[in-house]
Amino acid sequence: MRWEYRTLKIATTGFVGGKLDENAFTAHMNDLGDQEWELVSAFDTNQSYGATRDVIAVFKRPKR
Repeated sequence: MRWEYRTLKIATTGFVGGKLDENAFTAHMNDLGDQEWELVSAFDTNQSYGATRDVIAVFKRPKR
């Protein structure tokens, strides 16, 4: 089977970062799910002192 992949990157907010707009993130995830994308992995990137800079989600679906 052949796959295609898509990456979603959501920046965090806040004075030192780390605050994720959960409603916006969930909306993006649901939109991609409606388009038949399946979540494969999700992780964060560090800014400094352990604060989260971005949240990355990787999706896949069968190639059409």
